[in-house]
Amino acid sequence: MSELIRAEGVCKSYGSADRIVSVLDDLSLTVTAGEKLVIVGQSGVGKSTLLHVLGALDPPTSGRIVFDGADLATMDERALAAFRNRRIGFVFQFHHLLPDFTALENVMMPALIAGDGHDRAASRARAILSQVGLEERLEHKPGELSGGEQQRVAIARAVVLEPQAVLADEPTGNLDPATSDGVHALLEDLNRRLGITLIVVTHNDRLAALADRCLRLEGGRLRD
Repeated sequence: MSELIRAEGVCKSYGSADRIVSVLDDLSLTVTAGEKLVIVGQSGVGKSTLLHVLGALDPPTSGRIVFDGADLATMDERALAAFRNRRIGFVFQFHHLLPDFTALENVMMPALIAGDGHDRAASRARAILSQVGLEERLEHKPGELSGGEQQRVAIARAVVLEPQAVLADEPTGNLDPATSDGVHALLEDLNRRLGITLIVVTHNDRLAALADRCLRLEGGRLRD
């Protein structure tokens, strides 16, 4: 498989000169296209920070991220925004759905931002919502959906443009075991059927067991 993401000597720290907190320390990582990678670690070790850096939500303090041959540090803010919109999908523990919009409208958003017309965006959104089993819930707002349904809407939104990679931060953290299993199966199906690379940070051992590779974040670095 070809390389999709490479992190080289990545450091990330926060704070001022008199109090600097180092989160990532000379971290390196290579992810191949189509891989299912799970990253585990104790709370507070920087798993979410790592996802944010890999997905260009937050720049590293030093080091670099190369995505499909492109160095993210060479992109300006407009290019990074387009990159995040078209090539990366994000799924978070909290769904971050727009409460006043329907499931269909929430999933349409990335396509509209990418420049699709309304009809094209709606067609894309209906198709992916059907694939995640929500074809009967298109006009429901988030408050009218169960937690598992809301997370499926969030996943549909993340993959509506068929990005190269999906970065998921504790995607089942607020769900009961049965619903979690359904979300795991959905992510695995999207990886297998669409070839989307998955990078998931989680405490869930059952999700980690489904991975092609599982790494532990410890002391600012990744370990087997």
